[in-house]
Amino acid sequence: MSKNVSTQSGLPVVHARAAGIDIGSRFHVVAVAPNLTDEPVQTFQAFTADLVRMADWLVTLGITTVAMESTGVYWVPAFEVLESRGLDVILANAREARAVPGRKSDVNDAQWLQRLHACGLLRASFRPGRDIAALRVYLRLRERLVDYAAAHIQHMQKALTFMNLQLHHVVSDVTGVTGMKIIRAIVSGERDLEVLAAMRDVRCRASTETIRSALTGNYQPEHVFALRQALALYDFYQSRIDECDAQIEQVLVALTAGKPNPATPLPQPRHRTKQPSDLNFDLRPVLYQLTGLDLTQIHGIGPHLALRLIGECGTDLSKWPSAKHFASWLTLAPGCKISGGKVLSARTRKTTNRLAAHLRLAAVTVGRTSTALGAFYRRLAARIGKAKAVTATARKIAILFYNAMRFGRDYRDLGADEYERKYRERVIKHLHRRAAEFGYTLQQVVGVS
Repeated sequence: MSKNVSTQSGLPVVHARAAGIDIGSRFHVVAVAPNLTDEPVQTFQAFTADLVRMADWLVTLGITTVAMESTGVYWVPAFEVLESRGLDVILANAREARAVPGRKSDVNDAQWLQRLHACGLLRASFRPGRDIAALRVYLRLRERLVDYAAAHIQHMQKALTFMNLQLHHVVSDVTGVTGMKIIRAIVSGERDLEVLAAMRDVRCRASTETIRSALTGNYQPEHVFALRQALALYDFYQSRIDECDAQIEQVLVALTAGKPNPATPLPQPRHRTKQPSDLNFDLRPVLYQLTGLDLTQIHGIGPHLALRLIGECGTDLSKWPSAKHFASWLTLAPGCKISGGKVLSARTRKTTNRLAAHLRLAAVTVGRTSTALGAFYRRLAARIGKAKAVTATARKIAILFYNAMRFGRDYRDLGADEYERKYRERVIKHLHRRAAEFGYTLQQVVGVS
């Protein structure tokens, strides 16, 4: 039996046909407006058939928008089922949708979410489109696999140390060409130092004699067995990483299908070095066709970080009205806790945002370069400390990315010297203005530094 929608008491209703869902691991509690049905609160199991039945019930009632909290990963199936039925699903931050104190239950939570959403008091968390969401899943999975593989690199180093093989001291990376050849030969039973040292790559800085000395050790069978196990696990994860790379490449090809080729050719890369954790195909041409921009020209952003940024944010950054909104979403903007005209705290919020962590690492790398961003980092580090300088530099890199993706602005590095010159001009201009406020005039004394 259909009923007319009435205005709820208190705050005005913005979304008359709104529902709220309290997400759980075993069941979900759904609440709608009391004037839509005789039983406004329903409980559905977490099985797929029940999720479909829940979506059918909401569509039958004429519900157009649904709000739920981001509870673990249990919200993902419900979100995707409801979204496939054409409902506008709002994923709210639990910090912004707390239940009324003293009335904590699944039913009360669902009703509270429904009331807040009906009154327009919930903000939707950002979630990219289906294609970008799939790319994000592959990238996050690949990141975990890289971490697992890194753990077994440590196990190999530990086994080598037990045998007093100082391989990690004579090669820059034990997983490089020289290191892996020698480790595989040791696992296969090779003990001749001349044969092992001859596996040195021509690009290795250590001499053959140095490698021979480093490989003189105590080859106990239990340590060789541990090395064999760690190598097998490392190879296993490397093969899984290769499979992820193939899936990522397929998604990128699908995303670039139908995209026109950029009018200008791809600029030359600023760096030709390849990191061990990079994908096994050339990313720059694919990203250039996808975005029409060479994001790697921004200092601190390499091909892998550019892909991570796109995988988390997508290619359409209009979801964030300005660069300040984007920096705030990344939790790289200062806090704003003010009471009685007094600033209580300006600390950035604690976060688990993956992009914020990657941008902070990029800021540390940029701080060692002779660029304008590097000069900015070093000036702040000397004045307010390295931790705040890292956050401020990461924010600048994020804003450069936002302006490039949203407005197509090209990045032009001024250089450290030009940055210092402009900074000096700003300081002098400020000193002149302050002196004029007190009735003084500053004059430059020639010959005095």
